[in-house]
Amino acid sequence: MLYREALNRAIDESMANDESVVILGEDVGRYGGSYRVSEGLFAKYGPKRVIDTPIAELSIVGNAIGMAIAGLRPIAEIMTVNFSLLAMDQIINHAAKFRYMSGGKMTIPLTIRMPGGVSKQLAAQHSESYESLYTSTPGLIVLAASNATYAYYGLKEAIKINDPVIFLEHELLYPMDMEFKEVKNFDPFKAEIVKEGKDITIITYLKMRYDVIKASKELEKEGISVEIIDLNSLRPIDMETISKSVKKTKKVVLVEEDHKTGGYGAEIIAKITEELFYELDAPPLRIAAEDVPIPYNRKLELAAIPTPEKIISEINLWRKQNGI
Repeated sequence: MLYREALNRAIDESMANDESVVILGEDVGRYGGSYRVSEGLFAKYGPKRVIDTPIAELSIVGNAIGMAIAGLRPIAEIMTVNFSLLAMDQIINHAAKFRYMSGGKMTIPLTIRMPGGVSKQLAAQHSESYESLYTSTPGLIVLAASNATYAYYGLKEAIKINDPVIFLEHELLYPMDMEFKEVKNFDPFKAEIVKEGKDITIITYLKMRYDVIKASKELEKEGISVEIIDLNSLRPIDMETISKSVKKTKKVVLVEEDHKTGGYGAEIIAKITEELFYELDAPPLRIAAEDVPIPYNRKLELAAIPTPEKIISEINLWRKQNGI
């Protein structure tokens, strides 16, 4: 199943099963969505439930919050995570806080979908990863869909939650054809063991999952058995799965597309260091984007972010430095 088809199916089935579910955003209606995620929904459900909005992110999220307060379950689509900055006050100061400020009397069953990360030459204002902004905000749930199975089940579960959910996607994943698995009793907050191994635990999420898989195949040729964890849920964090893996391998690497300074991965490494310090045989390694705005030039763009080659190189250097 294509990644975007999994998202479309999740929205379609949610709208069919619950009339309170609506979707709004730029070009989500007649055009079918900038990434074709909402394709076919306008014809099926009409303009009252598939709502084309002006190019105004603050308005999109603000209207969605009002809808949620009034009893609907809106899905607000933001074209890219960079543009969500224009709705930051609505997301962080309103959606995340209304339940608390109302003493629990007001719920905000709102899902905000948006892709982040580096695509291909979309430059600095369309290529950022802002997970750290949202995961640091109490009141928000943050999920990250790296594959068709999680995109489908995770989005369906997000729509059912009575609190605001930031549902992160990735532009490069939309056209990818992926294996889809039927899952019973799906838990959106559970991390996935993508691959089992015994020597090193590599933790990652979103598009980096696939770069880590490629890198692990080369490391296996060097006799290094790699265990890969896809986080899926960035807030809350499934520390149980992480802990079991780190206790087994005794070594951990975090790979992310966010910038290294202040990046989301720093939180994972901090938790591991606090809770599992005496289980580690080597200092944790964090592989992340360079601390620069993402360049437009393709060679510089690739130089600024983790690639399979860079992941292998940094892990091998870390192994040499620590006698692994």
